[in-house]
Amino acid sequence: MSQVEQSAIDSAMSKIIDPELGRPITDLKLIDKTLISGSVVELEFHLTAPFCPPVFALKIAADIKAGLLSVPGVSDAKVTLRGHYLAEAVNKQVNKPRQPPQ
Repeated sequence: MSQVEQSAIDSAMSKIIDPELGRPITDLKLIDKTLISGSVVELEFHLTAPFCPPVFALKIAADIKAGLLSVPGVSDAKVTLRGHYLAEAVNKQVNKPRQPPQ
């Protein structure tokens, strides 16, 4: 198994758009840390404001998770929102284990 490339992660994240500002999260410098361990990626990010509407916070977190999982070679991803008043709830929701299709 080969290591997932940081450039592939960066490319996927550049497609995630902040729904309020209409700009990529990479341009807004919202990504704080990315850790690649084999096929697993952990990413920490913050939002432009600690009281960003929860619907936008969850959408951005979900878009980041989906974007990470779309990168070839990524088998799992953990997304962590920091500095938001509902960060714990958003993190819990976005990192729920995937349910197998029935």
